[in-house]
Amino acid sequence: MRTALEQFGTVKNVEFIQDYLVPNLPGCALVEMESSKAAESVVSTITGCPFMISGMPRPVRAFLAKPGMFDDRPPMPGRRVTLQWLKPGDPGFEAAKKMKRLVEKHTAQEMKLHKMDAELEENLSKKQAEVLKSVHKKYDSLDGVATDGSARRLAKYYNMKLRDN
Repeated sequence: MRTALEQFGTVKNVEFIQDYLVPNLPGCALVEMESSKAAESVVSTITGCPFMISGMPRPVRAFLAKPGMFDDRPPMPGRRVTLQWLKPGDPGFEAAKKMKRLVEKHTAQEMKLHKMDAELEENLSKKQAEVLKSVHKKYDSLDGVATDGSARRLAKYYNMKLRDN
């Protein structure tokens, strides 16, 4: 990853982020560039062209980081979380049940979002593969014109000089 992104500028740090709760989720990487201009260049290039690593196109999305994007922070110093079992008659029991249902609802919504995200990743991969095939086809046709002599015949017909490079 570092080598692929070094062409846009100096990469300060690369961290791979895995989600252990969702098993088949594609991995993520947090890439820190030396300048914001290099980061903008990476984002614009990745959104416009297929991202190649070791000669293979990879389905990749890129975003610029925003404040509040990474809310997972370490706990406040001196604050300790205590856990306890609640019985049905305890005053916080109903609130805990509501919280449990809310967590289950959020988990279901998160799984749905991950499924939709996986579909978007698959569509992006197909789109990038299609773009790569069309670019490859164009280069093959240009190579064919150069090798079969069509370019020379056209240059001769239109009285143009053709340089061989």
